[in-house]
Amino acid sequence: MLVRIGRNWALLALFLMLLIFSLAGKDFLSLANYSNILLASVTLFFLAAGETFVVVSGGIDLSIGFVMGLVCVTSAIVMRDLTAAGASALASISAGVIVGLILSLIPGAINGLLITRFRVPPFIATLGMWGIANGLAWLLSDGLPIAFLPSAVRKIGTAFIAYHSPKTGLTLSPPQLATREDILGLARIIPIPVLVVTIVLVVLAFVLAKTRFGRHTYAIGGKMDAAVRAGIDVNRHLLRVYILSSFCAGCAGVMLVFLLNTGILTQFTSNYELLSIAAVVIGGASLTGGRGSILGTVIGVLLIGTLNNGLMMLGLQIFYRFIAIGIILIGAVLIDRSFPELLYAD
Repeated sequence: MLVRIGRNWALLALFLMLLIFSLAGKDFLSLANYSNILLASVTLFFLAAGETFVVVSGGIDLSIGFVMGLVCVTSAIVMRDLTAAGASALASISAGVIVGLILSLIPGAINGLLITRFRVPPFIATLGMWGIANGLAWLLSDGLPIAFLPSAVRKIGTAFIAYHSPKTGLTLSPPQLATREDILGLARIIPIPVLVVTIVLVVLAFVLAKTRFGRHTYAIGGKMDAAVRAGIDVNRHLLRVYILSSFCAGCAGVMLVFLLNTGILTQFTSNYELLSIAAVVIGGASLTGGRGSILGTVIGVLLIGTLNNGLMMLGLQIFYRFIAIGIILIGAVLIDRSFPELLYAD
C-alpha cells in the first residue's frame, strides 16, 4: 500500500488539490474553469513533453522557453507580413506555422552537436542557446508584440470541437444566441488547442514507452557505458533527442500565436523552461536519467496548472504560486532521493 501511494503521490496530490480548491474557491468546480486550466497549460504540455525525453536520457534543456518565444515571434512576423502583402489567410497562416516549426529544429541541432561532438555539458550548451534565442527574438520583434495577424488566427485559437445549447442543440460551429440566458447556457466541448496537444502527447507517450527510440533513451539515461556496449549510437540518438525537445518548443511557440493572437516577446516565456523541468520531476522522472514517462509529466503539468488556477481564484498574488510550486518540486526531489528503491523497484 505504501509503495503504491509513493509511486502515485503526484496523482493523489492533484486529486487532493482539486478537492480543496473545489471547496474553497468560488466557481472552481465548473467545466469552464477546467477548460481554462487545460488551455493555460497547453504550451507547458508541449515543452514538458519534449523535456521528458531529454531528462530521461540524462540531460537537461534550458533553452526551450526562449526557443518557444523565438518561434512565436517569427511565426507571427511571417503571418503579419504575408497578410500585409495581400496573401490569403490560409497561405499566411500555413507559411507562418511551417517556418516556425522548421526554425525550431535549428537550436536543437546546435545543442545536440555541442553536447555530442564538442562534449559541452548540456547545462552550458542549452544555457548558451537560451541567451541566443532570447536575443534573436528581441532583435526580430524590437521588444514589442507582433500584432495585425489574420483574423482566422484568433478564431482557430479560441475554437472548440463542438458546442451545445439547450436552444440549438449540438453544433460544430458557435450558435447565434441572442439572450443572456442562452449564452450562459452554452457548453463548449474540448478546445481545439487541447485536442491538438492531446494527440501529440499520445504519440510521444507511445514513442517513449513502446518504440526502440524510447528504449534507447531509457538505456542511455540509465547507464551510458552499457548503452554503448549494447551497440546504441549514443551521439546520434542524443542529437535526435535535443532536436525533438526543440521541435516541441517550436510547437508550443506556434500554438502560443493562436492562443494569444500575437507574437509575444520572450519576457513572457522566460520561466517556462523551469516550469517544464519542474513538471517532469514532479511527474516521477529522475534528473540523473533513466526514469520518467509522458503520463507522469502530464500529471505534473496538471498539478502546476491546477495550483496556479486555484490560488489565483483564491485571490493570492503570483509570488505565492511560485513559492507553492517550489515547495512541491523540492518535495518531489526529496521523495526521489529518500526512497528510490521503495518507490521504483519492479
